Amino acid sequence: MTDARTKRTQTLVAAAKAKSQAKLEAAEQAIRDLIKRSEPITFQAVQREAGVSHAFLYGHPDLRGRIERLRAQAHPIPAPAAPADDRSTLVLTLTSQITRLKKQHREEVQALRDALEQAHGENLDLRRELARRSGSTTPQAQAGIPC
Repeated sequence: MTDARTKRTQTLVAAAKAKSQAKLEAAEQAIRDLIKRSEPITFQAVQREAGVSHAFLYGHPDLRGRIERLRAQAHPIPAPAAPADDRSTLVLTLTSQITRLKKQHREEVQALRDALEQAHGENLDLRRELARRSGSTTPQAQAGIPC
């Protein structure tokens, strides 16, 4: 019986190796087909194309490494510096907006001050004219200072 059992075991081991080799070849062919069709290389795409499980793909280090390399080539991971660039761009944009708004504010304030100065000048002229017409000779009235 041990001979029959050993023979069955050897037959099963050989069948398992053949099945594994067939799956490995199917996975390799799936990768080639995906590349030929310019489709993204992912574990799910290879699994679907070859009819193998994720566990099979992850269980074969060479196959796993190849899929990971091809996936990284198709979708390169952005460098960590990119978010910093985005932040610095945002900071520069906001800084220029603030600078522009400050300049606009200064110009508006200056225009208001000029208008106020002109109004004070006109007010002083009107007070002097009023004092002249009313005949008031007090120094305060002549200077335009209200009594």
